[in-house]
Amino acid sequence: MKRFLLVVAILVILGYLVFSTLYFEGNTHDKVCENFKVMVKDSLDKQFVQTADIEQLLKRAKLHPIGKPLADINTMEMEEAIRTNKLVKSVEVYITQSGSIIASIYQRNPVMRIISHRDGSYYIDSERVRMPTSQNYTVYLPLATGYITEEFAQNELYDFVTYISNHTKWDAWIEQIVVDQHHKVHIVPRAGDFKVKLGSLNEYEEKLDRLKLFIDKGLNVVGWNRYSEVNLEYNNQVVCTLK
Repeated sequence: MKRFLLVVAILVILGYLVFSTLYFEGNTHDKVCENFKVMVKDSLDKQFVQTADIEQLLKRAKLHPIGKPLADINTMEMEEAIRTNKLVKSVEVYITQSGSIIASIYQRNPVMRIISHRDGSYYIDSERVRMPTSQNYTVYLPLATGYITEEFAQNELYDFVTYISNHTKWDAWIEQIVVDQHHKVHIVPRAGDFKVKLGSLNEYEEKLDRLKLFIDKGLNVVGWNRYSEVNLEYNNQVVCTLK
C-alpha cells in the first residue's frame, strides 16, 4: 500500500511539472518582455557592477530584452555577453512566470590592488584572477606597486598578501608592498620613516617573525626613526642602515 501511494504521489508531481511547464510556455510564448531587472546579489558588500553598465552592455550586443517576444529571447547569449564584464564572477539569466527577465549576478571579490610599471592598475581577486578597477567604486585593500608581472601577482604575491590579511597585526602595520625588477620585495610600514627589505618571498613567514622580534626588542627601545632600512634578506639576521 505504501509503495502504491508513493507511486501515485510521484505521478501527481510529474504531472504537475509537465502541466506547469506547458502552461507557462503557452502563456509566455506570445508575450513581449516588458520588464528587465539586474539583481547584483552581493551589492551590500561591494558595488563594482552597476545596473546601467549591464544595460548598456546588452544594448551594444543587441541583446537587451525589453520589447522583444519572450520566445525570441536567448538567455544563454545574454549570460555570455554579461560575462564579458570582467567584474562579474557569475551570472544567471532567467524568465519568470510573469514574463520578466532577471539577470542574477555575483561580483568578483578582490583581495589586493596592483599598480604595475608594466601592466597598469588592476585587482587580483579571491580566485587569483585579474580583474579591472572600476570608475564606480573603490575598495581599501593591500597595495602592491612596482615591477609586478601578472604571474607574480597571481602566485607568490597572492600567497604573501593572503598571509598578511589573515594576520591582523601585519595587515594594520604594512601600508604598501614595493617590488623591484628582480621581484625583490620591500614593505613600507605605516609608522616610522623607513623601509623593510624582505628580498625574495621565500620563507616570508620566518622573516616576518624576525621582524616582529626586532620591533619588540629593538625599534620599541631605540625609536622608530633611527634607521632608513631594515634588511631581512640574510638568514637569522636583521641588518639595519642608520640614517
